[in-house]
Amino acid sequence: MIQYQDLTLRRNGRVLFANASAMIHPGWKVALTGENGAGKSTFFAALLGGFTPDGGTLSRPQNWTVSHMAQEVAALSQSAIDFVLDGDKEWRAISNALETEQDDHKLAELYGDFDSIDGYTAPARAAQLLAGLGFSEANQQQAVSEFSGGWRMRLNLAQALMCRSDLLMLDEPTNHLDLDAILWLEDWLIRYQGTLILISHDRDFLDATVSHIIHIEQQTMTLYTGNYTTFERTRAERLAQHQQAYEKQQLDMAHLQKYIDRFRAQATKAKQAQSRIKQLERMVQIAPAHADSAFSFQFRDPIKLSNPLVRLDSVDAGYGAKVVVSNINLNFSPETRIGLLGPNGAGKSTLIKSLVGELALLAGERVASEHLVLGYFAQHQVDHLDMNASPLLALTRIATRTSEIELRKFLGSFGFQGDRVITPAENFSGGEKARLALALIVWQRPNVLVLDEPTNHLDLEMRHALSMALQAFNGALIVVSHDRQLLGSCCDEFLLVADGKMDIFGGSLVDYASWLKEWRAKQALKVESTATREEKRQERQEVKPSGDNLHILRPLKQQAEKLEAKFQRLNEQQLALATKLEDSTIYQDSNKDKLKKLLVEKAKIDSELADVEVAYLHALEAYEIAGGR
Repeated sequence: MIQYQDLTLRRNGRVLFANASAMIHPGWKVALTGENGAGKSTFFAALLGGFTPDGGTLSRPQNWTVSHMAQEVAALSQSAIDFVLDGDKEWRAISNALETEQDDHKLAELYGDFDSIDGYTAPARAAQLLAGLGFSEANQQQAVSEFSGGWRMRLNLAQALMCRSDLLMLDEPTNHLDLDAILWLEDWLIRYQGTLILISHDRDFLDATVSHIIHIEQQTMTLYTGNYTTFERTRAERLAQHQQAYEKQQLDMAHLQKYIDRFRAQATKAKQAQSRIKQLERMVQIAPAHADSAFSFQFRDPIKLSNPLVRLDSVDAGYGAKVVVSNINLNFSPETRIGLLGPNGAGKSTLIKSLVGELALLAGERVASEHLVLGYFAQHQVDHLDMNASPLLALTRIATRTSEIELRKFLGSFGFQGDRVITPAENFSGGEKARLALALIVWQRPNVLVLDEPTNHLDLEMRHALSMALQAFNGALIVVSHDRQLLGSCCDEFLLVADGKMDIFGGSLVDYASWLKEWRAKQALKVESTATREEKRQERQEVKPSGDNLHILRPLKQQAEKLEAKFQRLNEQQLALATKLEDSTIYQDSNKDKLKKLLVEKAKIDSELADVEVAYLHALEAYEIAGGR
């Protein structure tokens, strides 16, 4: 188990938490929660051995295999699937050894080890991980360097999941995922047999995946049993009880002080007054109940509204000559509040870009009101910030007639206070940059809000503030988000983008999760059907594997060929021994020792032959699954 006793951690001289003690048992699934800067990532680093505690102890079993999601990935030339396979270090080591080993005895041991870790199915398992996270078959063969930063983070996640770990540590795994990838990851983590520790600001994701919460606040770590919803309820009850105790103590102290003040000077009451003074001094004062400070902002009312504000008539959206979503009809009135659902790659962002005028229409018409003021938050909105400008400077550029006091007050509601309001954006965390981008949009008083994954990098408190502000927003809203809490609380209807078209989705987000599973199953059947047709075609015509697949097929083919050669060699030895045992003279008393030796040798060969035959069949199957013939 993981155990920490009287643990104290500091960062840059500041105490994050002190004297923390608890145990995390094998198989537990634990979320670390707390405001930004509370110490979650520092605790991660300490658990990984990259940060030394300032006090107390922190330990985990030394024989555990630990997997964690890296936060960066280099622009590598290797393919995505090869990168993911590197997550299973033992598999990679054995695979490399099998390519170079010549000694038959060592080869037999390597193949035995390979079989024991289910090595023949590793490429298929890696492909399944990538597919679940949104990578197409073609994507899986692309070089890592060809992917954007967000997709490389998905590769990091897949590599971490590929490891056969005892402890899995994930820091914000959902930040770069869309909703369907998050639902897939939830299912994967629910089935995970090891110990899980994760940091996430997605409350629905936490509710589905964890059994315990470790919350950090006021330099204290507290362990709660249950998912995130249970934690919130339990913590609220504790805070209420704490506040009641505080208020009662304040009344008792006031009563004692009043008695002391009244009778301190009276000789007949002096002794009692001194007793009350000592009683007051002995009291361990209770601090007021404290909840993490919340952000609080609201959208300013639009200057003008009209109906419609913007509409799409019979629009085909796509790129070049390729139509991604066809025959789109949308009409945005001030009351429109739409959540956009759909599988990864179905065309949600394509539709959004067509709506805001960023993407040229392939057919149909976009009609915008003269009063239209779009507030568009794109997935990569933070990349468009001026990193050399502070929040105050960035806002001053678009609010030239507003006083600095008003601008500071507005930015303060987004968490930019004190020196942070004049700090260049290049020094900000991802969450701070997202808050700044959102603040700049809010200031411009839009009457149509178009939000494409607005909660990326936002913590739970800011997500809650955004949800509350959107509920009170006086304008039209269309949002794509993996945050189900945000979608459920802010949208009146859902539209589904799938299979090249857009339709009304009449169900709930729970219904959508079920729909998505069924849709994936249908897609898998289509792929399987296509694969069957391809196999029949290849039976009629020999097809040479593509160059992109050769790096995967080559080691699988070599393994199969080595096992086949060994099987033939052992089979020949078995036949030779059988011939010797057919000779009647071997059973004479004078040949008793020789017979015994032959029988022992045959038993050994029979056993080894059976093992090699099974290994060969597995290797051949793996080669064929990967596309070999």
